[in-house]
Amino acid sequence: MENKKKLLLIDGSSVAYRAFFALYQQIDRFKNGNGLHTNAIYGFHLMLNHLLERVQPTHALVAFDAGKTTFRTEMFTDYKAGRAKTPEEFREQLPYIRDMLKGLGIRFYDLENYEADDIIGTFDKLAENEDEYEVTIVSGDKDLIQLADNNTVVEISKKGVAEFEEFTPAYLMEKMGITPKQFIDLKALMGDKSDNIPGVTKIGEKTGLKLLLEHGSLEGIYENIDSFKASKMKENLINDKEQAFLSKTLATIDTQAPITIGLDDITYAGPDVATLSKFYDEMDFKQFKSKLDLSGQVEEREISYTEVTQESDLAVLADDFFYFEILGENYHTEELIGFAWGNSRAIYASTDINLLKSQAFRAAFAQPIKTYDFKRSKVLLSHLGIDLVGAKFDSRLAKYLLSTVENNELSTIAELYGKFPLASDEVVYGKGAKRAIPEKTVLLSHLAKKVQVLLETEQPMTDQLNQNDQLTLLTEMEQPLANVLAKMEIAGIKVERQTLEAMQAENEITLGQLTEDIYELAGEEFNINSPKQLGVILFEKLQLPLSATKKTKTGYSTAVDVLEKLAPISPLVSKILEYRQVAKIQSTYVIGLQDSILQDGKIHTRYLQDLTQTGRLSSVDPNLQNIPVRLEQGRLIRKAFVPEWKDSHLLSSDYSQIELRVLAHISGDKHLIEAFRQGADIHTSTAMRVFGIETAEDVTPNDRRNAKAVNFGIVYGISDYGLANNLGIPRKVAKQYIDTYFERYPGIKNYMDSIVREAKDKGYVETLFHRRRELPDINSRNFNVRSFAERTAINSPIQGSAADILKIAMINLDKALVEGGFKSKMLLQVHDEIVLEVPDNELEIVKNLVKETMESAIDLSVPLVADENAGKTWYEAK
Repeated sequence: MENKKKLLLIDGSSVAYRAFFALYQQIDRFKNGNGLHTNAIYGFHLMLNHLLERVQPTHALVAFDAGKTTFRTEMFTDYKAGRAKTPEEFREQLPYIRDMLKGLGIRFYDLENYEADDIIGTFDKLAENEDEYEVTIVSGDKDLIQLADNNTVVEISKKGVAEFEEFTPAYLMEKMGITPKQFIDLKALMGDKSDNIPGVTKIGEKTGLKLLLEHGSLEGIYENIDSFKASKMKENLINDKEQAFLSKTLATIDTQAPITIGLDDITYAGPDVATLSKFYDEMDFKQFKSKLDLSGQVEEREISYTEVTQESDLAVLADDFFYFEILGENYHTEELIGFAWGNSRAIYASTDINLLKSQAFRAAFAQPIKTYDFKRSKVLLSHLGIDLVGAKFDSRLAKYLLSTVENNELSTIAELYGKFPLASDEVVYGKGAKRAIPEKTVLLSHLAKKVQVLLETEQPMTDQLNQNDQLTLLTEMEQPLANVLAKMEIAGIKVERQTLEAMQAENEITLGQLTEDIYELAGEEFNINSPKQLGVILFEKLQLPLSATKKTKTGYSTAVDVLEKLAPISPLVSKILEYRQVAKIQSTYVIGLQDSILQDGKIHTRYLQDLTQTGRLSSVDPNLQNIPVRLEQGRLIRKAFVPEWKDSHLLSSDYSQIELRVLAHISGDKHLIEAFRQGADIHTSTAMRVFGIETAEDVTPNDRRNAKAVNFGIVYGISDYGLANNLGIPRKVAKQYIDTYFERYPGIKNYMDSIVREAKDKGYVETLFHRRRELPDINSRNFNVRSFAERTAINSPIQGSAADILKIAMINLDKALVEGGFKSKMLLQVHDEIVLEVPDNELEIVKNLVKETMESAIDLSVPLVADENAGKTWYEAK
């Protein structure tokens, strides 16, 4: 057996669907920069990782269903009829699963008029005929159990992405008392609701197993039917005989499908690392990419450079490109390990950081410079008491504007716009905990090559930016913003550790009391964090409705969606939900933020300016944009954020419904424009128009909540499936909401239709400021791919323009504060909110300045509205 080849056959359609729902509760977390849902892709990948590691296949194939019409539907038109419509959030991911398989080096295949099961069955038969394969079949559908034999194991996904139930003939006999072939007969008798196989009336699994135990097969049952005692069962068997044998035919996998590839075509040789690396970048799968072995992928050329060790050897010119290197990502805590600079005539490199303090460098830094990642550079040099005044050309931001699909690393810039490849930092320094400074000559050579890449890619990127009408976007928005963000990051925000420690202590008391309450309501002590033990308490001891959960091999599901259904009828479940919320806030924020406070008593977050497809900023180390504000326990965390100076306040100002205002402007819809011009509550207004409510006074809080979900759902291209899940309403009702919305706001529907047409013609869409979103799939023949691109075409100009407006406001506000000689400073940007620290004697004038600056950032057909509030803590200011 050790010498046998190992064949892995995967039911792609079924496994992908299982992966989608395995991570469905986290679907909003699984999105890439394009807004593409990635939970099915990610879950499928995790499952493949487990399988590849465990099975170690020599041959592998993922089979997909080719379509709804197969030879079975020709026999029985109702075959698989009545299935719920596939969620759009799942459909859009299917083409990318195939792209992932290409990168992983796994062959995939579909066959017109046949199902994935038939492809798998045919390959299993081929392997059986050659008698030199061990076969592992993986599916989420038990139909494939019929293929189990002494050489084939069928694994059925049970829970999550890593738990499978292995079916062999021996296991099936022990579990059900039948053979794999009899499993087909069982389905013929009892039918299959999921596939709409009719079976025999009123015969279930128990009766079907009994009949097979006595008579061996479906044929044996009918051969002996005359000996059966008169009964309703016998009558049903006789009446449904034709139906029973049809069901057996429908349930039987075809192992002679006319496939056009063979076993030699599905050998598995491992992943295509370069292709997979690009795919991970597109999907934002950083964890998967971190495990890739990227060594040996690049053949570099040597670059001539001069090492500088003393100040007298310095030759620094104003038109030089500068590059500053650190080993890790967090430039607030990492130290410089080297730097390089140069022009078309010569390149220099050094590891003597003190040289940067020389007069030659200070003279160069006194005017805007060319560099890679100006924001990082400005923060790093601030640690040396050096101030960079601005960016003349930032290669990282230029690349970001030109293409948001790939990452913005220098190795990628070299690949796309340079003349020679550059090894990635992971190749030179290692990955994760293994990162280390290499030998001096290796380090200096690597830095010199980076400068060479910067020098030779400036003009190609500038030319492309000009061609795209985006150079102004770089020079007047992104580069000035980088300077503003750097100043904010350097300033940081003061966070009182003692306040967080007090919250930690209070939460411990709360968690202790909740624990006691839970034990009392449960009538016993148990591990609250154990889903298995909790499931026993809820569904066996307290006998809560089993219809709210799913029974798995390890117990009952106690996921959030299950508990939320039960909370109205169970005080214990309400306490469990409260316990989980407090525990999450405690570990992630109350304790987690304490670890991010640096020696100056401040948190210095990093803003990722070049991450999202829409242009919105992200925050990391720590992420201050994700502090939960819908829960009071989450809002209380903001009490720890306080002013640095005595006699000063924190001032918070945020835009009111900016994306909907941008939608009104871009679409020109007269009803939406009029509502904003009149200062109406837009969600109340929408509720009246969509739900047919006469007056604003008649709009209930629930009506407004539903209208709000519809408003923002339209902006984000939500499907009826997504809206139904968000609101807990039937899918038909959700579709009716969306259809009525478009009837009441025809300008929005016209905009959506016209922007899609424009995207199909140009291949991209733009924001009001020419931020471009390339849409290579907008004319795809694949419906799912094309549909996703169309939704992206609709929402990108809205979301992107809103993000751009906030950036303009930040740039203008920084300029106004500097020119006005104010001590006030910007500290944070959180979604549509700007947080400043303002001395008390400047508070009123700065409050007015902030409001005026934000509301005048751009002239739209509807007014921009900014709301301000000040307080002694961020909690009070919000």
